[in-house]
Order: sequence, then structure tokens, then C-alpha cells
Amino acid sequence: MRKLDAHIRNSVLLSMLVVAGLMFSLDFIFTLTDELGRGTPNYTAMDALLYTLRIMPTGIYEMLPFSALGGALIGLGLLASQNELVVIQAVGISTWRIAWSVMKPTLGVMLLSLVLGEYIAPTLQQSAQSELALIQSGGQALSNSRGEWRKIGNEFIHINAILPGGTELRGITRYQLDERRQLSSSSFAESGDYLEDDRGHFWRLRNVQETLFGTATIAVERRPLVDWRVDLSPELLSILLVEPERQSISGLYRFAEYFRSEGLESDTYFLAFWKKLLQPLATASLVLVAIAFVFGPLRAVTMGARVFIAIGIGLAFTIAQRILGPASLLYGFSPVIAVLIPILVCLGFGVFFLRRVN
Repeated sequence: MRKLDAHIRNSVLLSMLVVAGLMFSLDFIFTLTDELGRGTPNYTAMDALLYTLRIMPTGIYEMLPFSALGGALIGLGLLASQNELVVIQAVGISTWRIAWSVMKPTLGVMLLSLVLGEYIAPTLQQSAQSELALIQSGGQALSNSRGEWRKIGNEFIHINAILPGGTELRGITRYQLDERRQLSSSSFAESGDYLEDDRGHFWRLRNVQETLFGTATIAVERRPLVDWRVDLSPELLSILLVEPERQSISGLYRFAEYFRSEGLESDTYFLAFWKKLLQPLATASLVLVAIAFVFGPLRAVTMGARVFIAIGIGLAFTIAQRILGPASLLYGFSPVIAVLIPILVCLGFGVFFLRRVN
């Protein structure tokens, strides 16, 4: 039984690796082509290559569920085409036992997904975007073409680049509002460092140009140093540079809770948090659907048909997630429900058809 179990597991795992390799190779080529087309003077071909390599773990993470789906469908389909599944079932091994053999390599994919999504991909993504911002601005990071605007307390801030480690900033723009929600001042700092004194932690901004808006006057001041005391740690601040879908699971949760405590819209971050947290379950549900198809309508079809069906299932699952996610933000139902609906549909579909076959 162990040899039979290992045979099924190895066949499916090899197919998953082949599918993953093909998908990642195409993603790498397309991404590198896009980066080479930026055409900025400071951004060389080597910079584009290094940037692409740094963000590749993010692409790998996003495609893992569909690699597992395609690998399970193709690997198990090959066994079915060679009548090996018929022989295995003829000796008394149940469909559920075969499904468990397929799920074993899937568990490895699920574990890899969690490690990539929490520790590897977000760190490299943030580092890549920081380096890109510095390179494109000629090393000064004085352009607002990178980064995003955020509301922190009574300030709207924009940061061009956050260096690896999160304790050094480049290009900090701040707009401060008064109690009447009127613009009271704006400032730009070339750089900033995270420091600590007797009063706690703070950001020390350097080479600051500040514009003060009075009732009838406007004053401009230049100061070499300004202490910016804000309840924002480097860990939270570093998240500003990365899109919600490409942040770590723990970082998403911390930032969502921070936004909620500030009275700001946090559902976007909670949606991304649940999507990443439940991605291993999504992977398992897609593989279960693949198993159900192989034992059902795809037992005797060609390899091309199996590949086509795998692409169709992956597209349907992605479309469902992309529709339900914004719908939860628009209509106000829980983001976790939006993430769970496609997963539960796949699980229900797979269990239903496997029970009929069994």
C-alpha cells in the first residue's frame, strides 16, 4: 500500500512541479518584458532583472493554488488514461483513499503558500519597490510617482520609499488639517529616521520645507530637522508601500486593526487578510474539484481537454473571488463570507461528485 500511495503522490507532485514551472517561466518572461519597457534613464536592464527576481516569489505565491489544480488534474488524469486508477480500484482501494494520496503533496503546497505569503514574498516585494523608487528618482527619491497617500490621524501622508528594515524613509510629504478640516500646513522632507528618546519613539525628518497656511497669509519655512511624533511603527509604516494583496498575513491584520482604531475604512485590508489566510483552504478545494472531475466526466478525455478544464476552473474561481470581494465592500457584508463562498462551493462540488462515484 505504501508503494501504491507513493506512486500516486509522486505522479501528482511531478505534474504540479511541471505546471508550476511553466506558469512561473511565463510570468517571469512577461514581467521582465514589462520592466524593460519602462525606459527611464536610471533604470537599466540589470535593475529590471533584479527587480523581477525580487517580485517573483509574489507571483509564485499567487499562482500556487492553480498550479496545484492543474498538477492534480493532469497527474491523476494520466493515471486514469493508462487505466491505473481502474486497477487500483479493482484491488479494493476506495476513491477517498486515492483522494487522500493526492492531497498529501497538496499539503506541501499549502504549507509553502503560508511560508511565502507571510515571510518571503512581502519582504522581497517591499524591498523591490523601495529600490525601484530610489533608482527611478536618481537616488534622491524626491518624486511622488511612487508610494500611496494615507490618512494618519489628522494628516495625509505620502512616502516615496521605505528602505529595507523600515527605519529609514525617503521623500515624505505631509498635509495637516485643523479641527475644521481645513488645510493648515504642508511639508516635504527629503529623508527620515526612526529614533527613540525619553518621550518614546519618533521619526526625525531632515531637510524639511514647510508651508503654513494662515487666515490671510502663507509662510514658508526651511528647517534642517523636524521631529515627527506619530503612533506609527516601522512595521506598520513599511506596509504603506505594498498593495494589500501583496502584504504579509500578520501585517494585513495589524494594519486593518490600526485603520479601524483610527475610524478609517479597513474592509479592504480585512478582505486581503482573509483571502491570504484562507488560500491554503482554497488550494485544497480546487484540488478536490480536480479529483472529482478525473473520477467523473474527465476519466477518458484527452490531455488537451484536461488542461482546458483546469484553466476554466481556475478562471471561474478567480472571477468569483474578484466579483464577491468588491461586492462585500460595496454592499457591506463580511469580507470573510466573500472569500469563503467560492471555496465552499468548490468543496461542496468535489465532495458531492466523489460521493456519487464512490
